[in-house]
Amino acid sequence: MTRTNNRFFTWPVFVALILAAAACQKQETAEEGNASSAVPSVKKERIITLGGPVTEVVYALGAGDQVIATDISSTWPAAVASLKKIGYQRTLSAENIIALQPTLILASAEAGPPAAIEQLRASGVRIEVIPSEHSLAGAKQKIDAVAKVLGLEEAAKYLRDTIDRYATAADSLQRLAAAGSPAKILFIYARGAGALQASGTGTAADAMLAASGLRNVVTEYDGYKPLTPEAIVAANPQVVLMTTSGLQSIGGKEGLLKSVPALAQSDAGRAGRVVAMDDELLLGFGPRSGQAILELRRKIDSAQAMQSPTAARL
Repeated sequence: MTRTNNRFFTWPVFVALILAAAACQKQETAEEGNASSAVPSVKKERIITLGGPVTEVVYALGAGDQVIATDISSTWPAAVASLKKIGYQRTLSAENIIALQPTLILASAEAGPPAAIEQLRASGVRIEVIPSEHSLAGAKQKIDAVAKVLGLEEAAKYLRDTIDRYATAADSLQRLAAAGSPAKILFIYARGAGALQASGTGTAADAMLAASGLRNVVTEYDGYKPLTPEAIVAANPQVVLMTTSGLQSIGGKEGLLKSVPALAQSDAGRAGRVVAMDDELLLGFGPRSGQAILELRRKIDSAQAMQSPTAARL
């Protein structure tokens, strides 16, 4: 009884915390991510951003009007959809980037290949590499690094404070969550039915689960490995977590259960507990990482309230 009551009690608290956070940040732009846009940049640049979180930070600092192109992993805010795309950050073509005549390239640590990065440096274009650690501290590092380059340190302080407020709200939700062990979550990375992998430790998904007070059921290995029926049955996840695009790529929840029949033998499969979140929001650890934690907690909390058909009849 305590588990159920606590779960329902989190909802009004969740709403109250969000409203309180919103009241503290009236200057933040909700959809477009141009927080603190009133703070001017020291120098106008022609910026190319490489990596979704890097792009988000630039816009959140209020410098989105200086971005002329991004890589295809940059999907937020909505304004980036109209910008030129220069391919994927890990498979760059230096010639395509140089042709756009940027004055500044802000690149995630994953950007490459190294030969392309060196070719860009040799061309005389200024390149700044932004840290990519998967944690709330890492999100703040990204913000500070970009802000230092653009001369927007005051706006950075605002964004760091925003992350802290949401993290505090998430901590409150964790304390109010049902007693007992943290929810057992299986994160599945998918790019079509033939390419499903489970997250072990050391991934962005694993870090987000830990930051949200949730438990990754896969701890036997680092990185991603293909799913096996035996591993799924042994892990017996309570909830399956995926990115929105990943779940769509295999035909939604029904497609997932068809692609991975062993899930039907798990608590998650029997109750249909499959949760999806926007890729960049869930895994990016950018300026919205605090919001991501709260959103993940809300979705997992709602999913856990779902009972399997068998349990519902008892």
